[in-house]
Amino acid sequence: MSGHCPTISIHALKSRIFGHDAAQIVDVREIDEYRAGHIEGSILIPLGELPYRLHEIDHRKDLIVVCRSGNRSAQACEILRTHGFSNAQTLTGGLTAWSA
Repeated sequence: MSGHCPTISIHALKSRIFGHDAAQIVDVREIDEYRAGHIEGSILIPLGELPYRLHEIDHRKDLIVVCRSGNRSAQACEILRTHGFSNAQTLTGGLTAWSA
């Protein structure tokens, strides 16, 4: 894995969401973290389940991967790019920054 995935800023993501720009948001945290708070409209696919649930992700949409701080989403982004999701990117600062 190359260790590098494109990122999207919180401001850019909020602009896309509020502008109704079609992007799929995949939250790769665990279920208890997701239940405690998440981005509305995101789907939960914990990092450990990601390789087995790729069929749930829409190849036609831009893909934003989120986690708590950005570490798991970077790993998920690499997995996704390896499986042909060239449109995958991570949220800068993760949900911690989103909530701030």
